[in-house]
Amino acid sequence: MDRTTAYAAAPGLAVPPQTAAPAARSRARRAPLPVSAPVVHDLRGRPGRGPAALLFARRDLVVVTGLPGGGKSTLMRRTVPGARVDSQDTRDRWERRVPRLLPYALYRPLVRLSHYAGLRRALAGGEGVVVHDCGTQTWVRRWLAREARRRGAALHLILLDVPTGEALAGQRRRGRGVSRYAFARHRAATGRLLAAVAAGKPPAGCGSAVLLDRAAARALQRIAFVR
Repeated sequence: MDRTTAYAAAPGLAVPPQTAAPAARSRARRAPLPVSAPVVHDLRGRPGRGPAALLFARRDLVVVTGLPGGGKSTLMRRTVPGARVDSQDTRDRWERRVPRLLPYALYRPLVRLSHYAGLRRALAGGEGVVVHDCGTQTWVRRWLAREARRRGAALHLILLDVPTGEALAGQRRRGRGVSRYAFARHRAATGRLLAAVAAGKPPAGCGSAVLLDRAAARALQRIAFVR
């Protein structure tokens, strides 16, 4: 696992693919990292010293995951200038269309269908996409891994490591959240994923993973694809 401070003062961290796809280059023109095995960049615990950008090859796919309320949507809206597919955006669009008193549970299947249809359209373009992943739908990551292999690119994971209390507070701030049962499922899935990535074992199909805490996420200014 990469826990060095080699990128502490860098304007951007170039995350190379772990397939035959061309390696992305940082503005500092550093040599690519080894590509023989998945690389884990642990950027937690580096207040004020993390990279300002995460750079990926132009056809790569990037998954952002973590606890509900942990800041995934906020991070994506703030840092992704290109194509992004966020289930929260889809839910917001549906909420503006349906009666205010209609419970979300009643139209949630339509939101999910709309989200995955939007993801499919985004993937069809062949360019890099940043995708919000709730963490419990592992089949989505398998789908994205297959798509990355098909286009000769790589799948990368960005995992936000946020304490449970902060995630719950984030849900309260936005005025809505998930049920206790759903949150427990998310917490279990995220905990397993975090333990695996911290041990240097990203999920199958992931070429690399980046671990972020709150400070590292705040330090990021851009998640982008290098052409």
